[in-house]
Amino acid sequence: MQKIRCLFADDEPLMRERMRELLALHAEHFEVVAEAVNGQQALDKFSETEPDVCFLDIRMPVLSGLEVASEIGDQAKIVLCTAYDQFAIEAFERGVVDYLLKPIEEDRLAVTLDRLRNSIDEAPEDLTPVLHFFNSQQPRSGERLRWIKALVGQDVKMFPVDDVIFFQSDTKYTRVVTEKEDVLIRTPLKDLVIGLDPELFWQVHRGAIVNVQRISKITRDGVEKHSLVLRGSNEKISVSRHFFHLFKQM
Repeated sequence: MQKIRCLFADDEPLMRERMRELLALHAEHFEVVAEAVNGQQALDKFSETEPDVCFLDIRMPVLSGLEVASEIGDQAKIVLCTAYDQFAIEAFERGVVDYLLKPIEEDRLAVTLDRLRNSIDEAPEDLTPVLHFFNSQQPRSGERLRWIKALVGQDVKMFPVDDVIFFQSDTKYTRVVTEKEDVLIRTPLKDLVIGLDPELFWQVHRGAIVNVQRISKITRDGVEKHSLVLRGSNEKISVSRHFFHLFKQM
């Protein structure tokens, strides 16, 4: 059987490396013919290599994965990749197009690859309804995040972002802490920062964002070490030197 030709596009080097390694495990049936670091490059390489399947990160520079999909969706199978739990849940329920939730897990990719093998001879799905949905869910310029959605078991928990005491990187996930909740979401801090109100949420460390209204006091743990005590939490959050300037007038 002829191998299924794949293109994947992601602006994060680690994610491209991850995809390269995972697809190599399935080299018997799948072949990587192109990689891209942004949407325009994905389009260019698609024209050059004519792959059967494209794995597209939704958020990429120059052109988004959605814009690329709208251009080539009738010519190849499309798998959308996203770090946003709420997008993935909705996409799965609609069942029109497959998705991969970042960081991509080996078992989940295997399910996607099985689906592709079983449907590769069929014409690509009409992506219009799904692309319309994803576009409608993308944060608009100036629009602030209002709710946090977290998948807990089989349930989706929702709570106002104003209730969050702090966000903290936790290996592959982001930890979200309120007075009543301590949950993990897959949205990385760098993407959360874009949607949070900068007047209310400050990044104080590469791995932490705090609710300013929850800051009780700043403590010095050494000459160049500071940490925050937050109302509603027994944990201290370290402040890196890069963010010391935020507290000079406090």
